[in-house]
Amino acid sequence: MPVQRYAAVIRLRPELEAGYRALHAAPWPEVLATLRRANIRNYSIFLRDGLLFSYLEYTGEDFAADTASIAQCPVTREWWARTDPCQQPLDSAAEGEHWAPAEEVFHLA
Repeated sequence: MPVQRYAAVIRLRPELEAGYRALHAAPWPEVLATLRRANIRNYSIFLRDGLLFSYLEYTGEDFAADTASIAQCPVTREWWARTDPCQQPLDSAAEGEHWAPAEEVFHLA
């Protein structure tokens, strides 16, 4: 199965930026292991002008099932309890959507 690329965008609350940066400077090992078990690789989050941009590569066969499995990890849920308040979904995000998917318009392989 070819690698699938995913990107998404969300706002970072400026008053919580320092804490968000600190969490990501030392990510919890179990959170990283859970992402790897879900076939996620080459995962990055970038920040510019208050916008967080995430990029990841998925190497599995069932993205929906693998990403749903991430939420089964109690350590990851605790991580989200700390990171989610730092984030603010875009106005254009769908109902219930946290990170808004970004459309790929160009790729150089």
